[in-house]
Amino acid sequence: MLRSFSPTLALVTAAAAFSFAACASESSPSAAADGGSAEVDASAPMTVVAFDDARITSEQGQPNFQNVRAEVDFGTAKVAKATMIVDLGTTCYPFSKWASNPPPQGQNWPADCDAFDRNFEFTLDDPTGATEPPAIELVRAITPFGGPLHLEIDVTDVVNARPGKHRLRSYIATWSDGAGRVSGSRGGWNVSARFVLEPGAPPRNVLAVVPLYNDSMTTAELAAPIAFDVPAGTTGARIEYRTTGHGGGADDACLGPAEEFCRRTHTLSVDGATVKRWDPVRLDCKNLCTLAPMNDAGTQQYCKENPCGDIGSVRAARANWCPGSVTPPMVIEAASLLVPGRHTASWSISKVASGGSWRTSAVLFAYGD
Repeated sequence: MLRSFSPTLALVTAAAAFSFAACASESSPSAAADGGSAEVDASAPMTVVAFDDARITSEQGQPNFQNVRAEVDFGTAKVAKATMIVDLGTTCYPFSKWASNPPPQGQNWPADCDAFDRNFEFTLDDPTGATEPPAIELVRAITPFGGPLHLEIDVTDVVNARPGKHRLRSYIATWSDGAGRVSGSRGGWNVSARFVLEPGAPPRNVLAVVPLYNDSMTTAELAAPIAFDVPAGTTGARIEYRTTGHGGGADDACLGPAEEFCRRTHTLSVDGATVKRWDPVRLDCKNLCTLAPMNDAGTQQYCKENPCGDIGSVRAARANWCPGSVTPPMVIEAASLLVPGRHTASWSISKVASGGSWRTSAVLFAYGD
């Protein structure tokens, strides 16, 4: 990731984009937990709160180092819609916060501000042992350079296929800069997440949601094809393949000095037959930089969506991700996925630079009539 810049202490009074709605609706079962006789409207949405302004820290040995976890219960009833609502908070922006939380002497950032762009992931049921299946990735995003973020993710099919209790994990690859020059000396992020479950007839008959893979690929090939089963009665199916490139050293074929700026061909196969060749690159990052003045004279500017990032870095094309943005999955469909029984999936990358990796997950969705 390219180096971020340090704003001057002439603070900007721009309003932050961050806001967080009420954590629980009145129709939530917890609303009557005080023993009152209020009736619950079964037709109203129910809110399941996972995290409420939980701090993810960059300090090793501290609670919630790079992760925060919670148990969530989706209940047993089918839903018409399920939405995961996420708000990411920051102490970096608006810059007016610096008036009461200035950088320590000799540093460029408030100590608790993480000014960089980081991997930001939500997964369901991370394995607790080597024999358990991989986690289901619900969303892959990248934090803005030091800025807040609001996400609303449709998770209807996952909730309907996987009712009941689950382990939810939010991960941010945040690291401290002890000198406080390019980021805060003990930076971090605050995460809020809740699920809004709307009762009603499901929009689809989801037969299965099956995680196939969730790991970082540091080599071009998988160790072996991944076996999975398509359930009986399947009439529609897809694999959601998420991948983003990170790290690595210089490579003449890349747009910049790391794998995150490389263009690589991904070849995806089902049952040994190639179904997709794909160059996962994001060329639209320039759209996430609305220029705003940092001072009255307008001699310095910043990106509203990525307030702590160097403008050139914010706008640069990257390996299937942009700062402050969700990375949507590549959807893979193949006739063989409609055949019940055992199948295999595999993929390869044309090259991975030394020290680089492609953060990758794959999930099978199977549907019936």
